[in-house]
Amino acid sequence: MSKRVALVTGGIGGLGTEICKHLARSGRTVVACDLASREERVAEFKQEINGYAGQVFFEPINVGDFEECAQAIKTVEAKYGPIDILVNAAGITRDTTLRKMTPQQWVDVLRINLDGVFNMCRQVVEGMSERGFGRIVNISSVNGQTGQFGQTNYSAAKAGMHGFTMALAREVARKGVTVNSVSPGYCRTAMVAAIAEPVRNQIIASIPVGRLGEPSEIARVVDFLAADDSGFITGANIPVNGGYFMDS
Repeated sequence: MSKRVALVTGGIGGLGTEICKHLARSGRTVVACDLASREERVAEFKQEINGYAGQVFFEPINVGDFEECAQAIKTVEAKYGPIDILVNAAGITRDTTLRKMTPQQWVDVLRINLDGVFNMCRQVVEGMSERGFGRIVNISSVNGQTGQFGQTNYSAAKAGMHGFTMALAREVARKGVTVNSVSPGYCRTAMVAAIAEPVRNQIIASIPVGRLGEPSEIARVVDFLAADDSGFITGANIPVNGGYFMDS
């Protein structure tokens, strides 16, 4: 049997890179998709995956553009084969309180963080259903569950992502396709490092395990959900947050 092909959006980010590595170690052919304009980061990513030659590749994509996503999927499938696993990890922040938020800050975050999930899933779900196998994992956030000061746009997008997950999971449940969300808490990534230190220290103090999460701890959960034998888990949201938020 040929290797399963996994596509990871936001694949060169802090979480995305670890997800790519974990999927590759589990025997998948992995395509990291991200903005080609991030030239410096693309170069760094290629250095980081040196040990995964022939397993992890890079392809440019803008998840906020439906037609570009369609073309990127065609390119990926022509080069590597049908996409069996889709991980939607692309995301941005434009933090500010609602009373100061511009329409553009709202639109930008929703376009990448939520529209991007539609744009990608819409391109792959039919092929997955026809082949009788698919794994879609959407990277949401603890702030989609709790809300966060200055993140009405981000929290709305991440909460919407899980609503999308549950609805699509119902649509394709009998087709061999699972759709799940993973909601990371605060992890050691560039996005969290950009938070002002006093605020970051407050956040860490409120995490019951007393530390930030590691990207590898998120990647392990994604890898588990993407496995062939995880077919009885669908429509779920898996929180990985160190106890920061515990749902009843």
